[in-house]
Amino acid sequence: MSIVREGLILTRRDLAHWVRQPWTPIFGLLFTIMLLLMFAFIFGGSIRLPGGGDYIGFLLPGMMTLAMMFGLETTMTSMAADAKKGITNRFRSMPISDASVSLGRVGADMVSSMVEIAILIIGGLLLGWRATNSPLAGLLAVALLLWLRFAVLWVGIFLGLTAGRHDGATVLVQVLVWPVGFLSNVFVAPEFMPDWLGAVAAWNPISATATAVRDLFGNPSGITGGWLADYGIVAAIAWPLAITAVFMPLSARAYRRLRK
Repeated sequence: MSIVREGLILTRRDLAHWVRQPWTPIFGLLFTIMLLLMFAFIFGGSIRLPGGGDYIGFLLPGMMTLAMMFGLETTMTSMAADAKKGITNRFRSMPISDASVSLGRVGADMVSSMVEIAILIIGGLLLGWRATNSPLAGLLAVALLLWLRFAVLWVGIFLGLTAGRHDGATVLVQVLVWPVGFLSNVFVAPEFMPDWLGAVAAWNPISATATAVRDLFGNPSGITGGWLADYGIVAAIAWPLAITAVFMPLSARAYRRLRK
């Protein structure tokens, strides 16, 4: 299993960079916490949920889902920086598998994601959020969050190896992430949106994971009917699988096409 061993070595490399320069992951986490506090205390009192329920119980699983989406920019930036500095070309000249480079990046980001979820859960508990289902259901909810992050990472790797090396790439990712993140059920239930907008939000992969995580944690889902209420967990598995199936091969192809 040389690919796995090489991937673990490169994972430790990326984690070592974060230990020496921790401000990027710290600022990303602080931004997510700021959004959580802002919506919980500023907007939370005016937002209702279909079927009732506590808004913080609805909000926190949605924020954890959105945090998984925010990892796309960090991954893209890191992959693009390595390509610009020639580090990727050095890896290509070494007797290691091409896949191990991307696996190293994915491994480091997944470790970061687990820390991020843990901190958000602790913050939610301090704000009064509670999970009412079994610990096993809670672990499955965390697994679905990490599954979404795994899929999103391959989008970030692909963009980092292609568009990320050009000026304005960060703006491109932000234009991609923010509409996708907000046009979902992270903050507001789709049933309170215009019909056409609610239908778009229901088909958003972010909405599928947020709904499934809420159900597994035993929190209000903000959904009283429709296909997402019945098949949220299935959709939360299927959407990341489809994203990974598309962008993992594209990332491998983009890596092979890099000029030495």
